[in-house]
Amino acid sequence: MTHITRAAAAAGALLAAAGLLTAGPARAASRDIQQGNWLYLTTTRGDAPFGDTPGTLLLCDPPGGHAYAAEACRELADADGDIDRIPAAGVFCPMIFAPVTAHAYGQWNGRPVDFQETYTSTCVMRARTGHVFALDG
Repeated sequence: MTHITRAAAAAGALLAAAGLLTAGPARAASRDIQQGNWLYLTTTRGDAPFGDTPGTLLLCDPPGGHAYAAEACRELADADGDIDRIPAAGVFCPMIFAPVTAHAYGQWNGRPVDFQETYTSTCVMRARTGHVFALDG
C-alpha cells in the first residue's frame, strides 16, 4: 500500500468517525465527501517514512480536530486555502538543520488541496505556514 493510499484510508476513517462521510450506495461508490473545508495534515521529520506518520484532520466548518483549528482556518480562509499564500511570520529561526516535511490534502471551497513542502526546521515550517502545521498543540 502506498503512502498516498494509507493517508487516504486514514483520512476516510477520520471523516467517517467525524460523520462527514454519508453512508449509502451512491456516496460509497463515488467516495464523495460532504461539502466543507477540511485538510488532513502530517509532518514528517528527517527521513522517516511518510506512511508511518500519524496525521490530524483539520475541519473548518466549524473549526475542529486540531489544537489551533480556529487560527489555522482563519489563516487558510485569508489565503483562500492556499498554504503557500499564508504570510510568513517575522521570526528568526536558529540555523539548525533538522528537516521536516509538511503534507496537506483535502478540499477548500470545493477545490482539491494537495500541498507538500520540506523545510529546514520546524521553526521555519511554522514561520511559513502559520498555525496550519502546529500539530503538537
